[in-house]
Amino acid sequence: MAKLDERIGFIGGGNMAFAIGSGLISGGIVKASQVMVSGPHLENLSRWRELGAVTTDENYDVVEHTDIIFICVKPHMLAPCAAQLKFKYVPSAKNASKLLVSVLAGTTLNTLEEKFAFIESSGLKIIRTMPNTSMQVGEGCTVYAGNSHVMHQDLEKVHLMLNSLGLAQQVPEPMIDAVTGVTGCGPAFVYTIIEALADGAVKQGVPRQMALQFAAQTLLGAAKTVLLTGKHPAVLRDEVCSPGGSTIVGVHELEKGNLRATIINAVEKSSLRSAELGKK
Repeated sequence: MAKLDERIGFIGGGNMAFAIGSGLISGGIVKASQVMVSGPHLENLSRWRELGAVTTDENYDVVEHTDIIFICVKPHMLAPCAAQLKFKYVPSAKNASKLLVSVLAGTTLNTLEEKFAFIESSGLKIIRTMPNTSMQVGEGCTVYAGNSHVMHQDLEKVHLMLNSLGLAQQVPEPMIDAVTGVTGCGPAFVYTIIEALADGAVKQGVPRQMALQFAAQTLLGAAKTVLLTGKHPAVLRDEVCSPGGSTIVGVHELEKGNLRATIINAVEKSSLRSAELGKK
């Protein structure tokens, strides 16, 4: 028995959409038959069909036949996508009750309301989200905010979906861009750290595949320790650093290389860039 009765649509069937859709299906939140996905090239949607989802090359089919619609196009494609939908849109009470969920980085609720105002001029429900690709393994981290027309039950349904794919948290909309540098871009930063740890091990003679596995598991274990113990990372780090030991020597090298400042700067620059892209 699916946990949601609504039909779920995806305009854009790329990696983020697939991470969300496949996770919802495998987690029993919805049945595959409740999912419809659109994309310009049906051949690129074959993995969706393998799940049992309905696919189409017409975006308007998704608007017409689903209830909760994830907007998963690239930010620069928002305007042409909305214009195409507006051209085919037929006003109706059914269409006016749709809930739109955006995953577009840097794209504000105001912008989304402007682009999709044709759906319902006085009551369009939109939720803006910032998910990440770790959703594909059920360990995502997503923040979201709704516009003034979103009802409590709408937020509950979206939270159920997103939280089933990891961690989901409602935040004030101005915080979303700030969080983007951590949750949205953070996986790429962490992959870089995993690769660097593995390279260090390879340099010392550890086989590559083994080094990658050990590095990834080390980060997984460290992250889980932070979440489960509630201890500050600095406290946990000190627990590993024995006086005069090997770990404190390595931590000293990280400090000399400005790792902490580099990561802080990366998060800041990525967050600012997300906001810039949304304005463009």
